[in-house]
Amino acid sequence: MDNAQIIAWLLEGDIAVQYQTRRDLLGEDRFDLRDRIGKEGWGKQFLEARNSSGGWGQRFYQPKWTSSHYTLLDLRNIEIAPDIPQIWSDISHIVASEKSPVDGGIGPFGAKGVCDVCVNGMFLHYASYFQLPEDDLKSIVDFLLGQHMADGGFNCRSNRGKPHHSSLHTTCSVLEGFLSYLNAGYTYRADEVRGAMRQAEEFMLLHQLFISDRTGLLIEKRFLKLSYPYRWYYSILRALDYLQAAKHPWDDRLQPAIDVLKKKRRKDGRWNVQAKHPGQTHFDMERAGQPSRWVTLFAMRVFKHFGVE
Repeated sequence: MDNAQIIAWLLEGDIAVQYQTRRDLLGEDRFDLRDRIGKEGWGKQFLEARNSSGGWGQRFYQPKWTSSHYTLLDLRNIEIAPDIPQIWSDISHIVASEKSPVDGGIGPFGAKGVCDVCVNGMFLHYASYFQLPEDDLKSIVDFLLGQHMADGGFNCRSNRGKPHHSSLHTTCSVLEGFLSYLNAGYTYRADEVRGAMRQAEEFMLLHQLFISDRTGLLIEKRFLKLSYPYRWYYSILRALDYLQAAKHPWDDRLQPAIDVLKKKRRKDGRWNVQAKHPGQTHFDMERAGQPSRWVTLFAMRVFKHFGVE
């Protein structure tokens, strides 16, 4: 299949894939397609799984992956229209009920506990997209900036232990949150957010996205697995897709990750979902081991941004 045939195949998929394909690969702003995401296909299925009393699952963070937290993350990433009242109401409820007086972050350990950096990066990612009032997000930004580590990245245990090194998982989650925050037009501490992003991006690039800066070896095999939804897990595809979304310029330290992505491409030009993260789901958008429209779209827009043939 050539690129035109692959794009035609992408456009046969769910309306959410169609919308992002037309925007990112064809340069078409089709907001009429985005407005349909909540009315058909996967977006409609997520909304239909919502509890009659509001929210999803049992609690804010339980169970994985059908809790309010991870469902809202899915809805943000499929880019459902950001002005749906039920979603805005559910996120406002999370702010009211889950924000910790200890450090100003959001759960998931209860109001009396310190908060998790990775969860707050993900929360900022979807809360910004769904346009929560800036005042509700200020303490989240304060919390995340306060957990910025000396090596430039972030670690989910930085306030609950003594990690000596940042985590790629957490760093990518926080970067996605910061990017959504800036893209939504918020201004509170924006210059500091940009500075933290530059340092966190450098932390990822120092590791060539998956290689230890100390040993030169692969950090974790699962970093090379192509999967979606990402949940909280890091991968080279997630990092590359973040960097293209952030309009990051080419850096030679990306080449090893690009080479891995090239090798994983099927002979027909598409990519498979290689792994699923265990846990309860509302439904599976795609099957592991099969050609994936999501993974193929992400890889193609990475290649387009960085000029990869």
